[in-house]
Amino acid sequence: MRIALAQNNVTIGDFLGIEATWRAAWERARSANADVLLLPELATTGYPPRDLLARPDFIERNLALVDTMTRWTAEGGPTILAGCILPNEAPGGNDFFNAAVVLRDGEALARIHKSLLPSYDVFDEDRYFEPATSRALVEIAGVPVGITICEDIWSSPEHWNRIRYPVDPCAELAAQGAQVLFNLSASPFVLGKPRVRHALISETARTHAVPIVYLNQVGAHDELIFDGHSIVAAADGTIIHRLAPFEEDFRVVELTPDTRGGTDSDPAMPEEEEAFRALVLGTRDYVRKSGFERVLIGLSGGIDSALTAVIAAHAIGPENVHCIAMPTRYSSDHSIDDARSLAQNLGMPFSRISIDEAFQSMLDQMAPLFGDAPPDITEENIQARLRGMTLMALSNKSGALVLATSNKSELAVGYCTLYGDMCGALAVIGDVQKTLAYRISRWINRDGEVIPSGTIQKPPSAELRPDQEDADSLPPYEALDAIIGAYVERHLAPDAIAEDTGLNPALIREMVTLIDRAEFKRRQSAPVLKITPKAFGVGRRIPIVARHR
Repeated sequence: MRIALAQNNVTIGDFLGIEATWRAAWERARSANADVLLLPELATTGYPPRDLLARPDFIERNLALVDTMTRWTAEGGPTILAGCILPNEAPGGNDFFNAAVVLRDGEALARIHKSLLPSYDVFDEDRYFEPATSRALVEIAGVPVGITICEDIWSSPEHWNRIRYPVDPCAELAAQGAQVLFNLSASPFVLGKPRVRHALISETARTHAVPIVYLNQVGAHDELIFDGHSIVAAADGTIIHRLAPFEEDFRVVELTPDTRGGTDSDPAMPEEEEAFRALVLGTRDYVRKSGFERVLIGLSGGIDSALTAVIAAHAIGPENVHCIAMPTRYSSDHSIDDARSLAQNLGMPFSRISIDEAFQSMLDQMAPLFGDAPPDITEENIQARLRGMTLMALSNKSGALVLATSNKSELAVGYCTLYGDMCGALAVIGDVQKTLAYRISRWINRDGEVIPSGTIQKPPSAELRPDQEDADSLPPYEALDAIIGAYVERHLAPDAIAEDTGLNPALIREMVTLIDRAEFKRRQSAPVLKITPKAFGVGRRIPIVARHR
């Protein structure tokens, strides 16, 4: 069987663009004499459509695209296997199925419903979809094929710490005599997940002695990044074909039940590169798919804004990233110099706008009300908010999006200012801990200085008061990030964190209290690009008003 895999980047609900993309893929598959063209999960709409499913016209256009693709196959050419939404015609249950259709010779020969509907982390599929109650083989090019959709292949009890699902679709289809398993997927990226995913597919193929063709969506939708990384595993578990990570790809592979692999070489990607490429893709798609061309970044000379600027420059081109330095009396000369140097290194437009006069005006305005109260965080926040207002004014006037620059460590403990440095349409590194931000920055500089060495080497500081350093308010970032990882990502209680990390229990309790109290800030933050198992945003639902501490 000759199988064409179309790993393409589409935009949710862009039905004309989606149709053009899949038509081009089908023409390409036909020219290659493919027997079947595989398109990803919910190929007709993009994934995840979320509450767009409540709109009748959205469902109708999805069904119209299925009809259009069905007519293509009347022209001859390959069978199409595509993910789509199908209505549930039964009187009970949810309104729709997350489904796949097999289209050939101008007809829909089979409709397959997704069996396992995830409802953890960012997933909410049982809110919308009804699960399949049975599974059956489909014949394609004379071969009995088992068709699964994304989560259906994640049913192995070895993967979970407890059995999550009552059925194993892959085991059932293999037992029915499938000679190949297809999986249409939209599996979001987190660091390290491609390796876990590939190991799972390899083990499933080996266990059932059947080849697996796995096609994953590529591209980003809001916070979620889809990395592609589609693969083909032979019946002995060897991965024999790999599609590109984080970019579009198209591949035609020849596969038989007897196909065996040789020595598989896994091009392991350093975590820093994996994170960087994911964030570049996420930023590019958020900006472009939102209809924008340019962005604005408040460039302070610190590590976070520098890393955000480099990511943006790679995502949409340096000429489209306008960097704004906004010094006050507390800003150091070396910070402004580092900001300017970074912009010059990448060819990004750079402007310097002093906000000190505006800051003094605010101090004068508020003096009668502040009275004799000593300076504190209030004056620091005024500076941050003046910077946010400056960026938003430029955004309104120029039509460029503002990118927020806070990292995960700051968002976790609230070391950030609402309506100030949290201003922006997208929190590019909001799921990047401070220690990882430094690691990625050093990786960026692996072949020469892009981010100025001073930015990386100097102690981090918000520069909102004389001689300020982050260490005045926070523990060393190595300790803070260990606490955040344990509490936010692994859900450990303070005592367990102390046992796990060896850190001071009093420090842990203090940081955990800050994390809990900052929930109201995070609820008002820009969308955060997700690269860890538990990012701040759609996959983490913590009450703001709660007494569980």
